[in-house]
Amino acid sequence: MLQEFNQLMDYIEVHLTEEISGKNISRIVGVSDYHFKRMFSYMAGMTLNEYIKNRRLSQANVELIHGAKVTDIAYKYGYQSIEGFSRAFREWSGFLPSEVAKNKIQKSFPKFTFFIDIRGGISMEFKVEKKEKFNIVGVSKRVPIQFEGVNNAILELAQTITEQQRKEMHQLADLYPQQVLNVSYDFDEGYLEEKGNLTHMIGFATTKDNPFDDLEQITIDESLWAIFPNQGPFPSTMQETTAKIYSEWLPSSDYELVNLPGISFTKHTGTYENVYSEIWVAVKEKGSK
Repeated sequence: MLQEFNQLMDYIEVHLTEEISGKNISRIVGVSDYHFKRMFSYMAGMTLNEYIKNRRLSQANVELIHGAKVTDIAYKYGYQSIEGFSRAFREWSGFLPSEVAKNKIQKSFPKFTFFIDIRGGISMEFKVEKKEKFNIVGVSKRVPIQFEGVNNAILELAQTITEQQRKEMHQLADLYPQQVLNVSYDFDEGYLEEKGNLTHMIGFATTKDNPFDDLEQITIDESLWAIFPNQGPFPSTMQETTAKIYSEWLPSSDYELVNLPGISFTKHTGTYENVYSEIWVAVKEKGSK
C-alpha cells in the first residue's frame, strides 16, 4: 500500500495543473477514492484536497519568483479568477502573489513521501473473521460528520427509539453480539474535512428479514472483517483506535478495504471511564478479487 501511496504522489506532481479525478486515484492505489482519502487523512494529518492545494500554491510561489505573471499562474492552477487565487495564496503564504513576485519571498510545501516509521512498539489486538451475508435492522438518520467527542445527533437518534421498536429489534437479533450496533455509511464528499453528513443506523444484526413497518433494514454482503477490540474512556479510546487502524495497521497489513459500512458496538455499563467496544472494518486480502 505504501508503494501505491508514493506512486500517487508522483502522479499528482505530474498533473498539478489538471483535475485529479477520483477514478484515477482509485486506479493507482487500488482501493476506492473514498477509502483512500480516508486513509490519507489519518496518515497525513490533512485531506488529500488540502495537500493538492498546498502543492499547487507551493509551485505557484516558485514560478512567481521566477517572473511568471499572476494572471497566468492563477488560471494555470485552476482558479477561476485572479481574486480567488490571490485570496487563497495569501491565506496559504501570508502574502499577496504580487508581493511574492516583487520581493522574491519564498515559501514551500514539499511533496509527501510515505514510509513506515516504527515507534513505540505498541501492538494492536485484532482478529479477522469471515461473516456470511447478514442484515441489520433498526432506525437511521442523516447526522453531521464528527471525528471527536460525542455526536449529539446520534444520541438524539437513540432517544427517538420507542419501547415498541426496542422489543421488535430484540425479537430479530440472532447474531453476535446480540446488542446494539452503530453502523455508518453513505458519507458526503466533505467527510475528510469533517463537513457534511453520513447515514447512521442504530440496530441489531440478524439473519431474518424485517417484518416491521417502523424499522429499517440494510443488508451487509459476505466479507472478511478485521475486528479490533479496545477498552478505555469512551468515546476517545474508540476514536483513537479508528485513527490507528487507518494510519498504522492498514498500510502495513496484508489487507485492503472493502466498500461496506463501518460497524461498531459498545458495552455500556453506566460509566464512561472504562468501556469495552469493538470496531469492525470490512477487508479483503491484497490482490484478491
